[in-house]
Amino acid sequence: MRRNLAGMVMAVVCSASAAFAWQEPARGSALRAALTDAARPHAEWLLGAPVEFVVEDMRVSGSVGFAAYLPQRPGGGQINVSRTPMVTRDGWDPDTMDGIGIQVLYQKSGDTWVAVHWQIGATDVWYAWDAYCDTYRAVIAENCN
Repeated sequence: MRRNLAGMVMAVVCSASAAFAWQEPARGSALRAALTDAARPHAEWLLGAPVEFVVEDMRVSGSVGFAAYLPQRPGGGQINVSRTPMVTRDGWDPDTMDGIGIQVLYQKSGDTWVAVHWQIGATDVWYAWDAYCDTYRAVIAENCN
């Protein structure tokens, strides 16, 4: 009985640690640059170019990744949301957004990282939906059921 209990505890610990088996790409690394470069066109389409990111969170596990960014102008300049293409061109209402933070779910395709799913100004944890958790659990496990 004691042996089975110890085995079950080890199984739970191992599966829990596997769920968090992601790594953060190092600052200045090619991987970190590839991830930010994959998200940048989406941000620049909505916010106007040029955009650089302050990385709040970045995780990679195998061929999936997750990142949360705060976009800004190069050198730390604040982005005036009311003057962005998403407002002036597309008619977005900044009052319905929670800032301009961007969250991205990535998939590696060959040697290229692709920003497959992303949201800007999200008011919820949209990436915790079951459909995303099935694929991206390795990098967003704490947000999944």
